[in-house]
Amino acid sequence: MQNRNINAPNRIRKLRSIITMLPVVFACLTGNVSAQWQSGELLTSAGQTHSAATVTSGRPVAASQFGSQAACGPCGSCGTHMVLTAEGYGCPKCMLGVDCNTACGSEARWQDMKPMDFDKYGPGGYTGPARLRHLARYHVRPGDQLQMVYLVTRRQDAGQYRLMPGDQVSIESIADEDLDRGSLESGLLIQPDGTITVRLLGQVQAAGLTVTGLRDLLEREYKAFYDDPAIDVTPVRTNTLAEDIRAAVGGLGGFTAQAITTTVMPDGHVRLPGIGQVSVQGFTLEQLKREVNLRYAEVVVGLEVEPILTQQAPHFVYVLGRVGTPGRQEVTTPTTVLGAIAAAGGHLPEGNLRQVVVFRRAEDWRMISTMLDLNGAVRGKRPTPADEIWVRDGDVIIVPDRPITVFGDFVRQVFTEGIYGIVPFGGISFTSETIN
Repeated sequence: MQNRNINAPNRIRKLRSIITMLPVVFACLTGNVSAQWQSGELLTSAGQTHSAATVTSGRPVAASQFGSQAACGPCGSCGTHMVLTAEGYGCPKCMLGVDCNTACGSEARWQDMKPMDFDKYGPGGYTGPARLRHLARYHVRPGDQLQMVYLVTRRQDAGQYRLMPGDQVSIESIADEDLDRGSLESGLLIQPDGTITVRLLGQVQAAGLTVTGLRDLLEREYKAFYDDPAIDVTPVRTNTLAEDIRAAVGGLGGFTAQAITTTVMPDGHVRLPGIGQVSVQGFTLEQLKREVNLRYAEVVVGLEVEPILTQQAPHFVYVLGRVGTPGRQEVTTPTTVLGAIAAAGGHLPEGNLRQVVVFRRAEDWRMISTMLDLNGAVRGKRPTPADEIWVRDGDVIIVPDRPITVFGDFVRQVFTEGIYGIVPFGGISFTSETIN
């Protein structure tokens, strides 16, 4: 007994030596690697060393060449090639998967599994790959919250500037200084009715005229009193309506952008300073920008509005039937029918996933519906179920009872609780448990 205890450590050391030599044996059997074991490390023909722990961490396959990165033989299970790098042998996962894109237009099955990289991003895989946009275009709808950013550009794209109420001008005459009105510090104000009051002529319509047009008008009217009136009109303050509108949304003038936040009303309209009610439902943001700026261009010059969608109207689907928590579910990301059922607490054991019903309203509010078979997907029999569709705002999803449950309820209502429950048929009472 004592000799056995003395020899036990020797046996353990020999066993460890055999285990650490296994990678060398496998490498030599392949015929492509001349390796030798030195001081606990595997020395390759390229002069690279790999510890026993590193070598034995992967599958025992041979390298076809060496360098900074050398391809190794394929894995016997899935065909994935291992890689030998300066850091050691890689450990790729033997992952097989199904891609609906390779099913030739039909629904893929589990027998279509092929090698697939399910660990592409490594530890950072939770971020996921870059995805395509959810919608080609987003259309504004009631309940959306919009931020309208106002900027006074003081720029007119075409034509000459036309005076408007609130502008100020200076009128001078070389022929008679008594005709002068206003100065460069404080001009003659155009009244809300669009007129100005001048000597000898009284009220003259100025709004809607260019500066040149107002000067020509005064020249013609004063020729009744002077051979050469020599009238000169100088704009002192213009584009005041744009500043007034901008001040209404919190600005103090200048080029700093100011904004107001508005919510699209149930009738699809918003109300904006200076132009009032604007219909926006169904517009994209670009269409909305063009519509709003065209409306402002009818009344003001040099004002640009940039609409920004700050918050979408909430999206809801309704999940009913045999689910954990039936009711309304808010959808904040693209969601499938199975995702909506999962959000509702998942299906109950008596739920019939072979006949999941989806009711939907079309663009003209007519009712459309479909029936889905999601049983195979939940039971792991269909890897890319064609019935797994995206839900839309307002969808009603119903997980009905299983047929056996429906029959059991019928038996309970008719036989157990109905007339035959009061007067047993032939002395026998039926229960749903009896049928099931």
